[in-house]
Amino acid sequence: MASIEKRVSTDGVTSYRVKVRKKGYPVETATFNRLTDAKAWAAKIEAAIKEGRHFHMSAAKRHTLAELIERYRAVGLLRLKDGQHRASMLDWWKERLGHATLADLTPACIAEVRDEIASEGRMVWVRDEDGERKRVLKDQPRSGATVNRYLAALSAVCAYGVKELQWLESNPVHRVSKMRESRGNERFLSQEEAALVLEKADQNGRPDFKVFVAILLTTGARTGEILRATWSQVDLERHVIDLSDTKNGERRTLPLVEPALSLLAEHSKVRLLRSSLVFPAPSDPKKPANYRYQWGKLKEACELVGVRFHDMRHTAASFLIMSGAGLRTTADVLGHKTLSMVQRYSHLLDEHKSDAAAKAAALMLTKPTKADDDKTA
Repeated sequence: MASIEKRVSTDGVTSYRVKVRKKGYPVETATFNRLTDAKAWAAKIEAAIKEGRHFHMSAAKRHTLAELIERYRAVGLLRLKDGQHRASMLDWWKERLGHATLADLTPACIAEVRDEIASEGRMVWVRDEDGERKRVLKDQPRSGATVNRYLAALSAVCAYGVKELQWLESNPVHRVSKMRESRGNERFLSQEEAALVLEKADQNGRPDFKVFVAILLTTGARTGEILRATWSQVDLERHVIDLSDTKNGERRTLPLVEPALSLLAEHSKVRLLRSSLVFPAPSDPKKPANYRYQWGKLKEACELVGVRFHDMRHTAASFLIMSGAGLRTTADVLGHKTLSMVQRYSHLLDEHKSDAAAKAAALMLTKPTKADDDKTA
């Protein structure tokens, strides 16, 4: 497999040229001044070939990160719900590290660029003097969550390079530490606030808004999932909504319970036949509704401060936990693949844990009666 050719230049200098051949792959060559170095390199390359590692290393030297990113785009892997957002992140990586070969894409250089991302300013939404919302660059460091999304975008590209193209032997992003993320907004509505929100949701001239709010409160679904839902996904007889267009790309079934079930049944009687959406926009039935104005008015009517649409999802999760559902069940209802996202609600289980522990202790430590002994005899 390996051959070593001795060469002597015109000035009398001796060198050793090594060639390693494998059918179906380019020839690997190197030149050394000492025969021992040439033999050691040949043995190292042959061992790597037998283990299936060498040609990954060779490909990593021939291709750059910019090439890998473009190949990733070309196969349509950016056809994700956050595809446009991820594309901008990949443009950022391409600008910083696109020139680097994949062999030079080490965890150390990725970590250095990661720190640059964290220190840069970020775009935020603000309102101008006319009340119009626009995005401006603020001199504020990016959050840990944002930095981690950048790392995730690069990791997806590298994973493609490992599995599909075999340009990389392993994913270097896996060896880069993520930034610490804040626990997020844990605001959820109290029982009184939730009842008030549902009571006043139809006082804005849009009865469909109350249906929308009821579904969010009772299912914990994401707003986008419900806004994209079609009537073909609604089964009023089975009391479910079959979601196929979810954030993580997996199908999920939402149980319809009261009062959402009755409200949705009434809403189905006045649906727009020219639209397949459950909640179409009045101005363009082909597009989903936008309830931002109604939500603002509802917050004013209920005197809710610091509450977002997304907090109704937190509310549903919190009441699931407090009603006795475990973290795994709550994660399944919300559509989380892992338990990490619902760990924020674990403190709500403390009371249930105490009750369970007290019952177990009472059962374990209570001295059995004679009647109990007779039953077990």
